[in-house]
Amino acid sequence: MFERTDAHISTWVIAIILFIVAVFLHKSGKEKAMKIVQMILRVFYLLIIATGVLLFSKFSSIDPALYGVKFLFGVIVIAMMEMVLIRTKLGKKTGVFWTILVIAFVVTFYIGARLPLGWNWFAA
Repeated sequence: MFERTDAHISTWVIAIILFIVAVFLHKSGKEKAMKIVQMILRVFYLLIIATGVLLFSKFSSIDPALYGVKFLFGVIVIAMMEMVLIRTKLGKKTGVFWTILVIAFVVTFYIGARLPLGWNWFAA
């Protein structure tokens, strides 16, 4: 049933778009719209985790350590996205969380592309 990464990639792409929309809505002062987008984004966090768990359970026997590290960094990405939005809404500094978010996303994306189900961009 779950032989490909289409659902997982689709959910995190949509989540990134929703995250960017939420940040811009806050910057333009549309708090109610931001709250709605943030609630939809939280549903996508759950979908990302669900599809990731399905992929992890099906394919982690190929390279358990690498899949585990990717899973961990994926959860960090989700946590940092939520922390950026919450702290932005509260008017607190978010620089450290943005930095962790970008680094964790790059690491997660790189590992995901290196895995056997990835795109083989980095094959030697």
